[in-house]
Amino acid sequence: MAVKAILYIMERDLRYFFRYKWWLAGMVSMNLADLFIMAVVYTRMVDPKIGNYFLFFSPGITITALFAAAFMIGREINREIRREISHYMLSLPIKRWELAFGRVLAGAVRGIIYMIPLLLTTLAVTALLAGNVPSALEILTIILALFLISIGTSGLSITIAVSTTSFEKYVTTRGVVYYVLFFCSTVFYPLKFIESVMPQAFALIAKYNPLSCGADLARSFLLRNQSIELFMPLDLMVFALIFASAALFAYMKIMQK
Repeated sequence: MAVKAILYIMERDLRYFFRYKWWLAGMVSMNLADLFIMAVVYTRMVDPKIGNYFLFFSPGITITALFAAAFMIGREINREIRREISHYMLSLPIKRWELAFGRVLAGAVRGIIYMIPLLLTTLAVTALLAGNVPSALEILTIILALFLISIGTSGLSITIAVSTTSFEKYVTTRGVVYYVLFFCSTVFYPLKFIESVMPQAFALIAKYNPLSCGADLARSFLLRNQSIELFMPLDLMVFALIFASAALFAYMKIMQK
């Protein structure tokens, strides 16, 4: 019964997600434009000694798309709470923990579905320009790492969403989280560059930022230009566990009010 209930909630959220298929197509197109326009321009601007920025940014754009899609579940849940649509959810013959777990997983699966076109593009780009074709096991490892990021992001989004009924406070908090996780990470810039231009505290955040760990782990398989450090998969597992647990607790608590 628990599995069936969780799958029902996931199906509901995924159906809602695909109601905006043209908007999703537009967002994917924008992400691809970031890769093929911005990254190409930056490649001409960056010192060749640093490396090919286009190749560097390719895995990063996959992380960017994944994070944005997985974070969307929080906006919907915050709206449901503000408009008291959550009362309908309580009327369903589903336990609160099943409801919470289904929503966290739905957010994670959304992120994975959305990032697939970007990941396929990244695989094609790195194969053509770098001549690196990862094995099936390496691709599976990349997808698993991305799924952990997606679960953690979904949980983080839901935790923020249920922490306030004020839309203004939610948007402000979401914006701060976006900026910290995106720009204190190696999604856009190499860690050595961050360490050379930013305070040590920001460089430390960038090193252990789960988005950085996911991007660098993907680069290690796709570009073969860096090794995987032990803390990377551990960081992703801790991120997923902490925020998935926080979301489950916070969502169940808010549904009791």
